[in-house]
Amino acid sequence: MADDYLVRIGKLIRDARQHRGWTQSQLADALGTSQSAVNRIERGNQNISLEMIARIGEALDSEIVSLGYAGPMHLRVVGRRRLSGSIDVKTSKNACVALLCGSLLNKGRTVLRRVARIEEVYRLLEVLHSIGVRTRWINDGTDLEIVPPARLDMDAIDAEAARRTRSIIMFLGPLLHRLDRFRLPYAGGCDLGTRTIEPHMIALRRFGLDITATEGQYHAVVEGSVAPDRPIVLTERGDTVTENALLAAARHDGVTVIRNASSNYMVQDLCFFLEALGVRVDGIGTTTLTVHGVPEIDVDVDYSPSEDPVEAMSLIAAAVVTESQLTIRRVPIEFLEIELAVLEEMGLDHDRTPEYTADNGRTRLVDLTVRPSKLEAPIDKIHPMPFPGLNIDNVPFFAAIAAVAQGQTLIHDWVYDNRAIYLTDLNRLGGRLQLLDPHRVLVEGPTRWRAAEMMCPPALRPAVVVLLAMMAAEGTSVLRNVYVINRGYEDLAERLNSVGAQIEIFRDI
Repeated sequence: MADDYLVRIGKLIRDARQHRGWTQSQLADALGTSQSAVNRIERGNQNISLEMIARIGEALDSEIVSLGYAGPMHLRVVGRRRLSGSIDVKTSKNACVALLCGSLLNKGRTVLRRVARIEEVYRLLEVLHSIGVRTRWINDGTDLEIVPPARLDMDAIDAEAARRTRSIIMFLGPLLHRLDRFRLPYAGGCDLGTRTIEPHMIALRRFGLDITATEGQYHAVVEGSVAPDRPIVLTERGDTVTENALLAAARHDGVTVIRNASSNYMVQDLCFFLEALGVRVDGIGTTTLTVHGVPEIDVDVDYSPSEDPVEAMSLIAAAVVTESQLTIRRVPIEFLEIELAVLEEMGLDHDRTPEYTADNGRTRLVDLTVRPSKLEAPIDKIHPMPFPGLNIDNVPFFAAIAAVAQGQTLIHDWVYDNRAIYLTDLNRLGGRLQLLDPHRVLVEGPTRWRAAEMMCPPALRPAVVVLLAMMAAEGTSVLRNVYVINRGYEDLAERLNSVGAQIEIFRDI
């Protein structure tokens, strides 16, 4: 009986280690023991104390054994610390999840370089693994290898993991070429109000996909003889809608024209990936995409997604609200030009290096140095627009920036139903934000931030905005249950600590 428990605990430890992308030697180094000892533990051949289990869990950032449930992660933030030095921008979360979905188009081996190690990616990997796709972290956990099976087992899909990510909706485009009928759990993700999948359906019906939604699942039936006979006009210039249409068009044996397409960063990365698969895409970076599909894709492909402009904006905002001089490296400048133009008008002191090319060979990058600045509220309101306008996901960071500027700033977040409401959580930290309606917030600055203990907002970007304000506040703050931040950022607390922040990760006992 005891031996059986040791085997089960060993398997949990092995799975947690592999999930983190570590070798046995790396775990041994973290524990101050030998690789052979880790090997024995993982095979269930060595007695192991509760203290050692706790140490292993801490090293792997995983609760190997918990009493009743796995406790949520919290952050303890000591504020008023100036940041300094330099920090690299990680690869794009939204590009990585699109590429994971896009890998289903390929019968060959797909390798994605420097994949974001975030919860959103982990949930998709759990789903892919459950339906038979083999995935593994390679090159010391930096890159991801994906090898599909000959036949996907959709009946075995991990429904719990699928419901925790809205990205599952992008399985529809590639799956309609592989299966005549299948089921997907309802899409989840951030709580940003009602978002229907009807724009997706309008595009995908043109490829013969019919969806019935009942009992928490999308029931899909594909009529293989149906194909677009005229350009597809998207009713919403959304990123995931455009990506789904691209994924469907990629293996359609013919030419598909997609109009009112998003030209945003993750869409461009997906287009570059499709080209690596042998699919020609004309009009990348515009609102009209012409896809020359191929009926079969069976290639070994190696692709590097570009850096994340929203994470870059997060780091810019961190420097601004903490009144710091910070160099942010590998900034995808073409997707931040409007944001920087607005910040320049507000008085931001910064400079940038000459442009260089990202690892995908296409996206333009710079290194950006931000200095402490006396900011004035912008004359015009802050509002998002489709690319090349101010990015929808960057709007919340202007709430924190406007809070340290002199004067009043109107922020109009017209896209999402609830997100502007979550920005008023900054009032708990000393902010003066007035909610005018579900989409508009009036921000009064400058702000004298103060520490507080609060729950993390259920939306990714407002959650990070609260964290940044805590970094600027006098005293020690606590942000509870930060899973939503881990959905979109890799090791954010540790990386901010590397440039001078003081953020402690802890869990309830």
